Amino acid sequence: QVQLEESGGGLVQAGGSLRLSCAASGRTFSYYAMGWFRQAPGKEREFVTAITTSGSSTYYAGSVKGRFTISRDNAKNTMYLQMNSLKPEDTAVYYCAASPYDSSLTTGLNYRYWGQGTQVTVSS
Repeated sequence: QVQLEESGGGLVQAGGSLRLSCAASGRTFSYYAMGWFRQAPGKEREFVTAITTSGSSTYYAGSVKGRFTISRDNAKNTMYLQMNSLKPEDTAVYYCAASPYDSSLTTGLNYRYWGQGTQVTVSS
């Protein structure tokens, strides 16, 4: 089992920044590709960004490209999401997830473990 815990969410004004963290249990973090997803009220869960096991490749949804940055520190078993230039439409519960494969990371199909989510609210 891999347990994931998100932190860093909160309330921020439009144009501001937040940094989310996702801490993983154990020493197997480096075996997994990681991703961030979000779900706004009344909407389907959507892909935000992902990073391969080695960090060699990253993927971003078009809506966040240029504003969000994903990174990972395998030594600390932690993944990060730096969110800049936040917009009200970024308001959602953000979830981190772990996948045993580096493929299909822009979908949720290969993700085996999910965190509980952290709320991000962007005010206008």
